Amino acid sequence: MIISNEELEQFLRAKHACPHDRLGMHPVMKNDVVVGIVVRAYLQNTEKCAIVNISTDERFEMARLSDSGFFEVFIKNRREVFDYQIFIETYEEDMLLKHDPYSFLPTISSFDCYLFGQGKHRQIFDRLGACVREINGIWGTAFAVWAPNARRISVVGDFNNWDGRYHPMRMLGTSGIWELFIPGIGNFSKYKYELINSRNELVLKSDPYGSYFEGPPNNAAIVFDSSNYTWHDQAWMEKRVNTKWHSARMSIYEVHLDSWMRVPEEGNRPLTYVELAEKLASYVKKMGFTHVEFMPVTEYPLLKSWGYQVTGYFAPTHRYGTPLDFKKLIDHLHANDIGVIIDWVPAHFPRDAFALAEFDGTRLYEHEDERRGFHEDWGTLVFNYGRHEVRNFLIGSVLNWFEKFHVDGIRVDAVASMLYLDYSRKSGNWLPNCYGGKENIEAIEFLREMNNTVHEVFPGAITIAEESTSFSGVTRKTKYYGIGFDFKWNMGWMHDTLDYFSKDPIYRKYSHNQLTFAMLYQYSENFISSISHDEVVYGKRSMLCKMPGETIAEKARHLMVLYAYMWLWPGKKTLFMGCEFGQSDEWQYDKSLDWHLLKYSDHRSIQQLIADLNSIYKQYDFLAKYDMDSRGFEWISCDDCDNSVIAFIRKDIADGRIAVVCNFTPVERINYRIGVPYKCLWEEIFNSDCEIYGGMNRGNFGGKVADDLPFHGRPYSLKLYLPPLGLLCLVPQETTTP
Repeated sequence: MIISNEELEQFLRAKHACPHDRLGMHPVMKNDVVVGIVVRAYLQNTEKCAIVNISTDERFEMARLSDSGFFEVFIKNRREVFDYQIFIETYEEDMLLKHDPYSFLPTISSFDCYLFGQGKHRQIFDRLGACVREINGIWGTAFAVWAPNARRISVVGDFNNWDGRYHPMRMLGTSGIWELFIPGIGNFSKYKYELINSRNELVLKSDPYGSYFEGPPNNAAIVFDSSNYTWHDQAWMEKRVNTKWHSARMSIYEVHLDSWMRVPEEGNRPLTYVELAEKLASYVKKMGFTHVEFMPVTEYPLLKSWGYQVTGYFAPTHRYGTPLDFKKLIDHLHANDIGVIIDWVPAHFPRDAFALAEFDGTRLYEHEDERRGFHEDWGTLVFNYGRHEVRNFLIGSVLNWFEKFHVDGIRVDAVASMLYLDYSRKSGNWLPNCYGGKENIEAIEFLREMNNTVHEVFPGAITIAEESTSFSGVTRKTKYYGIGFDFKWNMGWMHDTLDYFSKDPIYRKYSHNQLTFAMLYQYSENFISSISHDEVVYGKRSMLCKMPGETIAEKARHLMVLYAYMWLWPGKKTLFMGCEFGQSDEWQYDKSLDWHLLKYSDHRSIQQLIADLNSIYKQYDFLAKYDMDSRGFEWISCDDCDNSVIAFIRKDIADGRIAVVCNFTPVERINYRIGVPYKCLWEEIFNSDCEIYGGMNRGNFGGKVADDLPFHGRPYSLKLYLPPLGLLCLVPQETTTP
C-alpha cells in the first residue's frame, strides 16, 4: 500500500479535495528517480479489478484497500505512464472494461478559466455544466461547476448510486472551477453536485449550467446533448439578420405555454412542445402576428411562479418535452415566418436550497449585503452584478438561448428593479452607490454589456426591456450613453389607456389628457404598446371585463375600439393570449384559455378585428416604418374632450397617409368635420362598426370627398359620420369620385 492511511481515510470519508493527485496513474519517485508506476481507482460494486495496457494487453491485478472499493496497484520498474483501461468484475459477476475518469487531462483550458474570471467567456455554456464530448475517441460527459469556496465537490447521479465517494472533482488552479470527465456517461443520465461547502456542510446542488432537468421534488439535472439537431430555418435566420426591426412590422402574441391550450381528454394536460408547434404556428399565422413571446421557459420548480423564479438559466423547462423538442417548436415557428421572443429574468432568483442560493456556502451568485441582495417584495435574491463570474453566467445564459435554440429576442423582466438601489425599499434599508445616488451602477453596466454582446454576436437579435419608470436612455445605444435595449414596453401608455377605458363614457371627457399625454414622450424611447399577462390577473379583471357596460356586447364595443386605437397608435404591439378574443375570466396559469367562447359572436368579432388590424398593419407598411419616428405622426384634433374624439394622421414622409378618427363614447357624431391635407376621395378602409365586428354598418358609404373648406389648420376637410364607440381609418385616393 503506497497511499498513506491518512489520505485513504480522506477518500473513504469523501473529504479529499485533490482526487486527481492520487487517483489514476502516477509515477512513483524515490531519490528523484522514477521507480515505478502506481494506479488507483475507487470503484463502486466491484469485487475485483485489473489494469489493462491498451497497447500490449498486459494485465496488472489491483489490490483492494477498502470494502467500499478503493483499489491500488504498484507496477515496478515502469518509468512511463501508458494508456489503460480498468477490467472490472462486479459482485453480480458481470465483467466490464472501462476507461478511468482520472486518466484524462482537464477539459477546460487555463485560457477558458482566465476568460471566465474576467467575465468575458462567450462560450461558457459549452464549458461549464454537463457537456457530452469525445476525447481521444472516447465518448463521455465533461462536468464542470464554479464553486470557489467549496472544500470538496463530487458528481453524483444514477450512474454511481448518488454516492459522493466515487466521482470527486478537481479544482482548476485558483479559478474556482471544479471539473471531471466521466467516460461512458451520456444523454438522460441524472446528476447533481455533492458539495462540502465553506461551512463544512454536506449539500446537494443542481447544476447552474444544466441544460435539462427533471421536475420537483428531485430537481436533478439531466445530461442532454441536442447539438446534432439539423435546423431548417436558414431562410428565416438570414432574413432576421437583414431586418431593421425599428422600422419593421412587430405584432407580438404573448403566450404562457402551460395554459394556452390543454387536452381535456387526457386529464387536462398542457400541450407538449411538439404539439404546440403545429397548433400555435397555425393560429398565430392565421391571426397575423409576427412574433410569439413565451413567458419564461427557463427551468423553474414552481408552476405558480409562471416561470419568473428561475432555477435553470440554460434549460428549457422539462414540462413540455426535451431541449430537442423545444428546438423543433422554434424551427416550426420560423418555418411559418414567426419570430420567437422569450422572457428572461436576471433581476432575481429564488431561495430554493437545491439551486443557486448560497451555492458553495457563501453568497456566491447573490449580493452579500441583504440591502442589495434580497428582494423584499418577492422574497427572492438579487444577483451580484459586480462579480465577473456572475455577469458571465447571466450573459452566457442569454447567448445560450440565441445560439443553441435560435430564439430571436429576449424580453428582460423587471428592469426597473435592477436600475434602482431603493426599488421598493424603505428608507434606511438600501445602500447608495459610490456617488451617493440610488442608481445601481453595476446593474446598469451589466445590462449595457449584455445588450452590446447580444447585438455584436447575433445581428438582428432583439432585446426588450420591461421598465416602468422614466429612466432615461433605456433604448438609446450604449455609444450614446444609453443602456442599449432595442425596445421598451410603454407602461405609461398602457396604464393611462386602461384607466381611461375603464371609466363610464360619460366621464371620459374629464380624462381626455390620458389619451393625449402619451404623445409628449412617445418618441423619447423605442416603445412597444403592450397589454400583457400582468393586466389580467390578481383581481384586475380580464380585458373584456375592465370595460364598462351591462352586457358582453356592450363591453366588446369598448374593447374593440381600444384595440383599434392601440394598433393605429405609433409603436410595436404586444397582446397577451386570450385578450385577442375577449376572454371573460381572468387568466389562470393552471387552466386552458376559454376557447369555447369562440362559439359566441361577440368573441368571434373581437378575434376577427385583431386579425384585420394585423392585416392593415401589414398592408400599410409605413405604419411600422415610422413607429419610432415622429415624422410619421401628426395630430388632426386632440382637444375635443367634450365629445371624447381624437383624430390623427399616420403617414409616410414620402406619400402614404391614413387618417384615424376615434369616437370614444356610445353617441353617434353626425357631420363631424376634420381637416385633411388633400382634396380627393378618402376611402374608408376600416370601420369598427362593421357588421363583421358585431356593429351596425354605420359609416360613410365607403368614403368621403374632401371639401374646399379649411379646418384644423389644413386646406381641406371631411364631413364624417362617426359611429358610436367607433374608429375609422381613411386613406386618400387619386380619384375624387366617391
